[in-house]
Amino acid sequence: MVTPAPTPRPAGAAAVTVPRGVRVGYGVGSVCTATFSTVPGLLLLFYMTNVLAVPAWIAGAVAFLPKLWDMVINPWVGQRSDRTVSRLGARRPWMLVGAVTLPVTFALTFAGPPLTGLPAALYVTVCYFLTATAYAFYEVPYKAMATEMTDDYHERSSLLQWKMVFLGLAILLSGAGAPALAGTEVSGYRLMGLVIGAVLLASMLASVAGTARAPLAGRAEAEPSLRAQFAAARSSRPFMVLLALSCAQMFAAGTLLAGAPYLATYVLGAPGATTTLFLCVVGPLLVTMPLWTWLSRRYDKRGAMMLAAALFAAGTAALALAGRFGAGYTHACVLLVGIGYAGFQLLQFSMLSDVIFHDAWVTGRRRAGVFTGLWTACETVVFALGALVLGWLLGAAGFVESAASEAVTQPGSAIDAVLYGGALIPALAAGASVLLTLRYPITAETMRATDTAGAAGAGEEPGITAHG
Repeated sequence: MVTPAPTPRPAGAAAVTVPRGVRVGYGVGSVCTATFSTVPGLLLLFYMTNVLAVPAWIAGAVAFLPKLWDMVINPWVGQRSDRTVSRLGARRPWMLVGAVTLPVTFALTFAGPPLTGLPAALYVTVCYFLTATAYAFYEVPYKAMATEMTDDYHERSSLLQWKMVFLGLAILLSGAGAPALAGTEVSGYRLMGLVIGAVLLASMLASVAGTARAPLAGRAEAEPSLRAQFAAARSSRPFMVLLALSCAQMFAAGTLLAGAPYLATYVLGAPGATTTLFLCVVGPLLVTMPLWTWLSRRYDKRGAMMLAAALFAAGTAALALAGRFGAGYTHACVLLVGIGYAGFQLLQFSMLSDVIFHDAWVTGRRRAGVFTGLWTACETVVFALGALVLGWLLGAAGFVESAASEAVTQPGSAIDAVLYGGALIPALAAGASVLLTLRYPITAETMRATDTAGAAGAGEEPGITAHG
């Protein structure tokens, strides 16, 4: 069953607003998003190289290869959730499937079997593959819901503020708590997997329940095949530009996050500094959201995004001097990175909602599941690509893997790879996203013009080209 194309909202009519209870219910679901993105990104590579004695280049591949599956499973889930008709709605049945499977597969990934080297790598690969699948069941429909709740440009930013509050809290707690629970022993990683699994379960079930009364400003229309979904994405220039700039940013963040434990351990000489460094990255999420919202209104979302990317690039480039200036300097650089990262988190999701809604006005079709499926797939793949690149760089530089009980001395080339690879690669990627943002065509003025044209029954897109 396919829902008809949306009826344009008449000019001057009130936008669909989202009740506060639903905002909170939706926002709490981002605890899963934040935790799953943070903990494996921060610890999985280090867990394999320094606890399971997996060579760095193999560990990088293990962190990355299961994510390639996302390119298939995420668009498929988006397609199926677009078509779903049930008493729980289109999205919530899929979210529920993810809620009951992801905690189990996540805990198994960090279960620390009595294996090391290649056998341990194979075990983690299988478990992480299942975990990526379970996450797709939840995350793709969860992202699609934001676009369907309201049809107002700034209401979407307000809705996503709640998401960002929970996202920031979850990143803060999971990023600081997971390394503390895990420590350096297998038993610590087992405990961490169980605790984080329980957090995932609670947040996902709360979101499924909390969005039961969510308003529906428009229902997505399903594409008939995966090929049609990719074609639909390619036909939207705003989506492709936003996807490119966001991939550059996620690659930068993934590389930085994967390198944090190595930076703390081998450059600062303080493994416990992983927690404080991470607090500097995510702390600004909790206090700068109102600032980034104001900046997005004052300078539009495009201008605010360019500023966020520039701050991230400057902070990561400055990290290349961490070995010379010490821990205080390093933490100050990472704090600057965190301010830019906070802007990434708010603006990416808000701009994605704008792109999806704009596409509906232009094409007369709701394709939220298509876009969010492809978005989530690319996001997770490029985030994991950061770990792959860093792992291969460490391997080429002679990094020595070890089991939890072993103490090894790393060669100077490996330390240099940790320092420069973990700093300059993210800086270059974030800088590229600044240039890509210049090509992003949707502004508040564009959206107002599109809304007016839709109310008048126009079929052409005001201000920018509809396709290509």
